[in-house]
Amino acid sequence: MSSVKKITLCAINIALCVVLPVAFHAFGPVSSVLSPMHIPVLLCGLVCGWPYGAFCGVVGPLLSSVVTGMPPAAALVHMLPELCVYGLACGLLAKLIHTGNLYGDLYCALIPAMLLGRIAGGAARALFLLGGGQSYSLTLWVSAYLVEALPGIVLHLILVPALVVVLTKAGLVPARSARRMAGEGAAA
Repeated sequence: MSSVKKITLCAINIALCVVLPVAFHAFGPVSSVLSPMHIPVLLCGLVCGWPYGAFCGVVGPLLSSVVTGMPPAAALVHMLPELCVYGLACGLLAKLIHTGNLYGDLYCALIPAMLLGRIAGGAARALFLLGGGQSYSLTLWVSAYLVEALPGIVLHLILVPALVVVLTKAGLVPARSARRMAGEGAAA
């Protein structure tokens, strides 16, 4: 994929980082547990690669915070590292992992990237809170980043691979391998 196409797709995903949270917030308080901003960052990392994914993970939340006030500035402390790691790890893992199956590749990149991003976000939150004299524990991290976030995690694991497959089938992003196009294309 050309760098111009990657830049364009990255810009679209950054714009989605601004638009999706606004659209999801129309559904009320449940929208925050769905983490809509994570979707374009994960997608950007998988489709465009790690530099674009990491860039989207930093610029997307910053732009959204400035334009819409979401996320609030205090949340940026932990969201920026989390989303940057999402985009970075998705892109790196997608580049390194080749199972011969598109869904296998996507899940092998997506699941560890989501876990690494949550660890980065939790570590940033812990440093911020502990630096301010507040407490933070593994129990609080598990509650905030895994239990309360479970609806968003499930949404991301369903929606992001489906979007990559749709973009691939539409010819907007290149297929991962010629073998997949020839053999698994009908099955995927």
